[in-house]
Amino acid sequence: MFKRILVPTDGSDITTKATGMALSLAKLHGASLYAISVKEPFPYSAISEMQPVPPQEFYDAQERIAASRVKAVVDAARAAGVDCSGHTVEALHAWEAILDHAKTQQCDLVVMASHGRRGVAALLLGSETSRVLTHSEIPVLVVK
Repeated sequence: MFKRILVPTDGSDITTKATGMALSLAKLHGASLYAISVKEPFPYSAISEMQPVPPQEFYDAQERIAASRVKAVVDAARAAGVDCSGHTVEALHAWEAILDHAKTQQCDLVVMASHGRRGVAALLLGSETSRVLTHSEIPVLVVK
């Protein structure tokens, strides 16, 4: 039924559960898995010269973190015998990057965690999962 499954990861425990579900579905359907981790853009401001971290250091750290998250999914897929490719992308809004990547990779399912952010950030920013659900043109499986 499903042939191309996208699984976003932010490295949290709940996304590890979503990855497990995506791997099980991929194995069951003989599908390929596509892992994505979204990096935050550099927080430029009018006083950016006074930022504690230079932009290149920030970009390097973001890439290192995102790449390690994707590598964990790719390694788990390899161990399970599932074809998997991983990507890191920079975006202001993770939900948009997830949906863009699903479209670019021609995915027919997104498997993601019910939430990633916690506390006040979740209340103020809203849920990325909720936004993916609202705007997706393909099925989304939400793992709790």
